[in-house]
Amino acid sequence: MVATHYLGGMVEKMRKKEKTILVVDDDKNIIKSIKDILELEGYNVGAAETGKEAIKKTVKTYYNLVLLDIRLPDMEGTELLTKMHQHNSKTVNIMITGYPSLNNAIESLNLGADAYLMKPIDPKKLLKIVEEKLKKQEENDRMTGVNVKEWIESRLEKREEHIRSLATELQNIYEKTQEKQKRRQMQKNS
Repeated sequence: MVATHYLGGMVEKMRKKEKTILVVDDDKNIIKSIKDILELEGYNVGAAETGKEAIKKTVKTYYNLVLLDIRLPDMEGTELLTKMHQHNSKTVNIMITGYPSLNNAIESLNLGADAYLMKPIDPKKLLKIVEEKLKKQEENDRMTGVNVKEWIESRLEKREEHIRSLATELQNIYEKTQEKQKRRQMQKNS
C-alpha cells in the first residue's frame, strides 16, 4: 500500500514536471519563495524580474502558466498580460499583487487573467489555484483534440458520401452510354 502511494506520488510529480511555469516579479525574495513552493510540487519553474525579460522568455519557451506581478519596473503587469495573451492565448495567466484594488482586479480579469492573487501569497491557495487552472487547461486541450478528430471524421464521411454519389453518377452515365451504343449497333444491323 505504501509503495503504491509512493509510486502514485512519483507519477504525479513526473506529470507536473512536464508543466512549465514562469514567475514574473521584481522582488527576488518573492520569486524564490514561489519558485521553491512550485518546484517542491514537481513543476518546472522559470523566473523573470521585468516585463521585457518575461516576453523574451515566453517567445523562446512555451509556459503553461505565468504568475504576473501587477507592478513591474518597466511596465504594468496588465500591459504585460495583454502582450503575453496576444503571443499565446493558451497560457494561463494569474495576476499577483501586493497592492490589491478592485480596479486592478477587474482590469486584469477583463484583459484575460485567469485568476488574481494577493500578496503575501498563501502557499496552499497558490497550489490549489495552479492545480485547478492547469487541470482546466488540460481538459480544454483534450477537448480541442477531440473536436479536431470529430471534424476530420465528419469531413471524411462527407467526402466518402460525395465519392459514392459521383461513383453512382458515373455508373449511370456508363450504363446510358452502353444502351446508346447498343441501339446504334442495332440500327446499323437492321
